Amino acid sequence: MDIEDAPLIYGLELQARCLCPQAAETNYTRFLVATQSLRQENQVHLITFDDENNQLEKTIFPHTSGEVWHISSSCNDVSLFSTCFNHIAGGDIRSGCKLWRLPADQCNETVTDSLNQPNSISEIGELKSDEVRSVSHVLWKPIEDDSQVMSLGSGQMHLWDIMKAEPRLIRVFKLPEKKGHPCPVTNGKWNPHHGAKQFAVATNQHIIGWDVRGDAEAFRIENAHGQLVRDLDFNPNKQYYLVSCGDDCLVKFWDVREPTAPVSVISDEHSHWVWSARFNPFHDQLVLSCGSDSRVVLFNKASLSSEPFGHLMDEDEDDLGSEKEPPKDGLIEIYEEHEDSVYAVEWSSADPWSFASLSYDGRVVINKVPKKVKFDILL
Repeated sequence: MDIEDAPLIYGLELQARCLCPQAAETNYTRFLVATQSLRQENQVHLITFDDENNQLEKTIFPHTSGEVWHISSSCNDVSLFSTCFNHIAGGDIRSGCKLWRLPADQCNETVTDSLNQPNSISEIGELKSDEVRSVSHVLWKPIEDDSQVMSLGSGQMHLWDIMKAEPRLIRVFKLPEKKGHPCPVTNGKWNPHHGAKQFAVATNQHIIGWDVRGDAEAFRIENAHGQLVRDLDFNPNKQYYLVSCGDDCLVKFWDVREPTAPVSVISDEHSHWVWSARFNPFHDQLVLSCGSDSRVVLFNKASLSSEPFGHLMDEDEDDLGSEKEPPKDGLIEIYEEHEDSVYAVEWSSADPWSFASLSYDGRVVINKVPKKVKFDILL
């Protein structure tokens, strides 16, 4: 392996299961990682990947509110992010969700390598209301200058406006119940197309898309997986298409206009629960997945891509390009640097070829798309 393509590994002191890219950052490859311990003080790590020198830099902030189960960042402001957490109060375990702001000097310049950063993250609001019993996930709306977030919990979706001093609950969407009890909501995602007017949730074995302008379903994929659906992701460059994964060890691709059957299924690369699946935000034929089998898998789904073969070629190159076979769907690479369940995998928001994965033992691994695959896409 080329030394420039060698993975970089960063170890946290505590176990962790949540990771997100700094979504609004377009100049540096940055990720936020948060730890999960009920007994020790938790932390938020801001990790920067220096591609030019192939190095990792980090800044660590205390997270005094409790163990973090979900972290996500604003799509418009590099300084804003949210955490959903549990903490012990009066002998009971209670949940909460807060919005945070990074120190100003961590948002505009290269992060310095410091384990004792004098600054700390500042709390700017808490998602709480008499109508909201719990919050397990927060997803920031991917629209420029938009101030809305969607939270999930207790079989409900909650739409918030966070522009005010205190977040304001706009609307509660109640999801279908089973035998009078709320169905578990394992994940959700904004549809980035059509002004982000749809939001989809994974509940039990199903995927339900909602039109947030009203209170009606936009689409429903019944029994999307044979067991619990763990995650889903919309293709950012091709409308109507999404990917899902679940406890049946499968990764499935869907056209929501024809939800009765998947358009493609990946069935041979994972041997246990698949926790996350992600389209590359720049080149959507590249798809990542990770699971409890300690694997991170990179696929090529050229057949579903928004980029037709040869679209980057000049007219003078057409004759040469005709001799080159179009790329085919298939496995690109399996990454096995983890020794524990891999709960999260995310693409960089700034670099099309870099991605991070996180396993429960606190190991963060930064990897790159193989150079051959990169050049095949670009040339």
